[in-house]
Amino acid sequence: MAHRTVELLAVGAGPANLALAVALEELAPELAGRSLVVEREDNVVWQRGMLLPDALSQVSFLKDLVTMRNPRSEFSFLSFLHARGRLDAFVNLGSFVPYRSEISEYLQWVADSLERVKVEYGREVTSVTPVTGVDAEVTGWTVGLANGDTIGCRYLVIGAGRDAHVPAVFEGLPAERVIHSTEYNQRIGTLPADRPLRVAVVGGAQSAAELFGAALRDLPDCRPTMIMRSIGLNGYESSKFTNELFYSSFVDEFYDAGPEARRQLLAEMHRANYGGLAPATLDSLYRQFYQDRREGVGRLGMVTMTDITGAATDGDDIVLSLTDRRSGTTRELRTDLLLLGTGFDPAMPRMVRALGEALGLDRIDVTRNYRVELGRPATAALYLQGVNEATHGIADSLLSVLAARSAEITEDILKHGAEQPSGDREPALAAA
Repeated sequence: MAHRTVELLAVGAGPANLALAVALEELAPELAGRSLVVEREDNVVWQRGMLLPDALSQVSFLKDLVTMRNPRSEFSFLSFLHARGRLDAFVNLGSFVPYRSEISEYLQWVADSLERVKVEYGREVTSVTPVTGVDAEVTGWTVGLANGDTIGCRYLVIGAGRDAHVPAVFEGLPAERVIHSTEYNQRIGTLPADRPLRVAVVGGAQSAAELFGAALRDLPDCRPTMIMRSIGLNGYESSKFTNELFYSSFVDEFYDAGPEARRQLLAEMHRANYGGLAPATLDSLYRQFYQDRREGVGRLGMVTMTDITGAATDGDDIVLSLTDRRSGTTRELRTDLLLLGTGFDPAMPRMVRALGEALGLDRIDVTRNYRVELGRPATAALYLQGVNEATHGIADSLLSVLAARSAEITEDILKHGAEQPSGDREPALAAA
């Protein structure tokens, strides 16, 4: 077991913290040289569980890690394409929307191209402990890794994403029979592709639709059924007026809005991100159902306006209790496999909640610049990325605001450091 210290530690090498790393290199090179990003996996892969071959990003390539902040940056998506010799071909494609796998390649390229900020892989964070001094002043953080090593830091940025949402009704089922979208790619290969598995796909938005299509490809003999609460599948709300609410400049308006206005904005924006499908996905799925019905196969199923009110095993079967929201009647559906397109838990991630408890916080509040309100004196700081939708708007977990947000966090860290007494620049970060 070893202990070391850095000035800034970022947990998770996803888009949020890679954008921060780029901002550090461009705006604060001295701090960048004392910064570290740790990633639990062995490489950078965007949306690892759902990195499907033909899946497209739903965001313009211009909303990469840096262009909206610094169009001249060497870390832009266009710079990546040029470095890979694909710029001509991408321009000829005539699309603002890259393949999801191409965005993933870009993120790894950025991680490999960093000159000052270090990125380390295979570093799973298992604990975060505040380091306190006189009068419970927070002077730093001790981060524990799975191999027993610890890292001390003054500035901690958590950008590891939200926890997967697995509805409580499924908690008692065998884990090997339930696959959340975040684990699809990692686990689908363990299933027999030549068996006519009955597959229930839970959810009525983009991830559920992608799971449905992926099951048809990866389990060619399966019989899939989509189950959703809604009246049917809908396209994303994507008018240009609505899309203005994804501007980074809109974060100020949302943050300054009252509670009722925030709730209205989030509710009305739901179909712009969570409650819809991309037009191409919607059209492709409808055509598959059309062909299935036209040919009289009856292989594809869709159950709408239905709640899953029970789930149990009966021999080799998973038995779902489906309650119709129109009539109130309940029937059984027997299946072999559950695929969950149920999204993410809106609550703060477990790691953040545990840290809040260690700090004695009743709730986690963040400033406009994403710094956690620690509720006590501090010469250290904690920042959260991608989990502040309730205060910063629906774009908080998306690529749209990464470039601007990374600059705001960088500038806040520099300001915070400059406010510390000159004799207190080095935090007390002994091993826990």
